[in-house]
Amino acid sequence: MHPALPPTPGTGRRRRAVRRLWTAVVAALALPLSMLAVGTVPAHAATVQCSVDYKTNDWGSGFTADLTITNRGTDAINGWTLAYAYSGNQKLSNGWNGTWSQSGQSITVKDAGYNGTIAAGAAVSTGAQFSYTGSNVAPTSFAVNGTTCAGAHQPPVTVLTSPSAGAVYTQGDAVPLAATAAAADNATISKVEFYDDTTLLGTDTSAPYTLSVSNLTVGSHSLVAKAYDSLGASASSTPVGITVASGPAVVASPTQLGVQQGATGSFAVSLSKQPSASVTVSVARTAGNTGLSVSAGSSLTFTPSNWSTAQNVTVAADSSGTGTATFTASATGYTGATVTVTELAASKAYDARFLDLYGKITNPANGYFSPQGIPYHSVETLIVEAPDQGHETTSEAYSYLLWLQAMYGKVTGDWSRFNGAWALMEKYMIPTHADQPTNSFYNPSKPA
Repeated sequence: MHPALPPTPGTGRRRRAVRRLWTAVVAALALPLSMLAVGTVPAHAATVQCSVDYKTNDWGSGFTADLTITNRGTDAINGWTLAYAYSGNQKLSNGWNGTWSQSGQSITVKDAGYNGTIAAGAAVSTGAQFSYTGSNVAPTSFAVNGTTCAGAHQPPVTVLTSPSAGAVYTQGDAVPLAATAAAADNATISKVEFYDDTTLLGTDTSAPYTLSVSNLTVGSHSLVAKAYDSLGASASSTPVGITVASGPAVVASPTQLGVQQGATGSFAVSLSKQPSASVTVSVARTAGNTGLSVSAGSSLTFTPSNWSTAQNVTVAADSSGTGTATFTASATGYTGATVTVTELAASKAYDARFLDLYGKITNPANGYFSPQGIPYHSVETLIVEAPDQGHETTSEAYSYLLWLQAMYGKVTGDWSRFNGAWALMEKYMIPTHADQPTNSFYNPSKPA
């Protein structure tokens, strides 16, 4: 039954026009009701398919929880609410990347608006800080928009099997890259990408995963393989460090060695490229402490068949000297290799062990440093207030680097590497305005 029409003042034509307009409005307002009356069903959102990865940083009386929600479905999730519960007395302090609330042991997290849409195969992260006493048992079930999520999907396992760590190649020669990749949770590997540090070199979509590159520049390179699976997860291999030389080169490892007074130490020598005839490599002290000398391996012969098999050079220390010396391994037509050897007092066993470890850490073959000399393969361009995993990792990495080079200076008396590390930190750790346009907004009087 329609409501009564309002009075329509004026002429008959005006009354009829107003009456027709009012009738149309009433009909339009009644239309949805009539549609519902005949059984029209509104559209439903697609069923949510999700997984939740839960990680904590626990210090005994409190912890931070980092949760990653991954959309495992084929449709985007437009707006999400995450729900889970604890079994103990965990108490919410604050949260980020979402609106957090707690009722008893139940936790609810509503998206923050800017991260409300999760595309198919994509993920968003949120986190919070809690206090507690007793045990801190992780929750066992999570739900997004009322749908229970699957357990966190394990990323694929990726191993870069070629080239070998420490290999040296001549510029222009092909560098063979190969990787193995295995997926978890019945997923399959969709592709493997090969990187030179952060530069994509190429992609292979079928096993065996290989790539040949011949355009690497002269210098050190940190090579990585990154595998992707059919559920959207990815993982990178451990970096492998190699060197590209401008021509055939003599290879020495390690390049840093400590020897106590009256003792001996050794390093290995080989060639980077197969020769067409036998090559003689001469090894001698070329600078520094005269208390160090080559006692074996001063002349090494490499043939077309044993060129890549390392041969040892032994360095002997006298009973009274201290300080460093440079030993050079050279051959006609090859770029030479140098090794720094430090003679230490006979009582300095721990210093000798430190230099041995230092040589392994700084050896490019071990892939610990990026080509820029940064010990975590990245340059910081983002500062986020606490909790702050990215900035903390950066700060700790550079703190360790400065400590490492300070210890090297204390042991050897050579402080040039410490000065170099400090300059490196100023260059890469502090973002420029181009890297971080909003860094001028930071107010140090309002810490987190």
